[in-house]
Amino acid sequence: MGRRLGLDALAAVVVVGGFWLPLTLSAGGWRTGAGLVLGAVAGAAMLLRRFAPVPAIVVAALATGAGGVLGVSQDPMLAAAWCLYPVAVERAGRAHGPVIAVLGGLTLLSATVAVPGGGASVIVAAVVLGGAWLLGTAAGRLARAAEAEERARVQAAVAREVHDVVGHALAVIAAEAGVARMVSGSQPQELCQSLADVEVHARDALQEVQLLVRTLRDLPTAVAPARERLLAVVAASRAAGITVRATIDGDLPEPGGTVVVRVVQESLSNALRHTPGAACTVDVRPGVVRIHSVGVARPDPGSGVGLEGLRERVELAGGELRCVAPSAGEFLVTARVPV
Repeated sequence: MGRRLGLDALAAVVVVGGFWLPLTLSAGGWRTGAGLVLGAVAGAAMLLRRFAPVPAIVVAALATGAGGVLGVSQDPMLAAAWCLYPVAVERAGRAHGPVIAVLGGLTLLSATVAVPGGGASVIVAAVVLGGAWLLGTAAGRLARAAEAEERARVQAAVAREVHDVVGHALAVIAAEAGVARMVSGSQPQELCQSLADVEVHARDALQEVQLLVRTLRDLPTAVAPARERLLAVVAASRAAGITVRATIDGDLPEPGGTVVVRVVQESLSNALRHTPGAACTVDVRPGVVRIHSVGVARPDPGSGVGLEGLRERVELAGGELRCVAPSAGEFLVTARVPV
């Protein structure tokens, strides 16, 4: 705000000093006093344009018109145009009819400016006011387009996070619930263990969703190292009933570490959902992640939403994702992620 107010003050000094003071100081008598007051009013309107834009436009235009009639101003509506610009930015693409009427009225008012070449001054004033409006609306539309693009980017990122976190947790919980249902009558100890695992995975998923919400709200967050989260994902997948042989070589610095975790998480979730009882090999090395799944049941084709979101995540991190099916019942995911 301070920087913007300083810019407004500089513009006011330039306009009043360049287009008011020369005629005002040479006018003499009471007109000099009137010119100083009117110039101060126009400058104040330029300073207050961000707080009361529409009144500032009217005040600046009236002061400029009065100054032109008294012969103490050569301002071709620059003060009014300066006040008009933020209104154009805010209302870009809206209220064209009323705005055209206002601009027409201000242009007619500028016709009262009594300077040599009055007809030319009217044209200049119209160009100045119209140019301020066109520049403001263009800037406003660009700002709205950038906001919409950023909003879409955030929404896509949130959708990917929710899909990965909740999808993996629900896949694990569903598998644990299936185990609990099968052992409910004959093996009470295993039943209790399965229910305990369900509780743990549900709590973990809830914590990750809460972490996501805190991140979106720009609240302080504490995230475990990527290697620890990756080991937890592997352990949860094993507990849910799939065989996972994991090799993790080296550290996983951020932000690439989180991408690696999501790649492994989504791949193991897909194996758990679509090929129950699958055997998976997870190989994580600096910059490269490979997950090879071999299903023991007929694979259930998914929607592809998870893999598409995963590809977007990897590409946004500057990496590359490849998904291939070497043969029936097999699936290979290879990701190259800068870490």
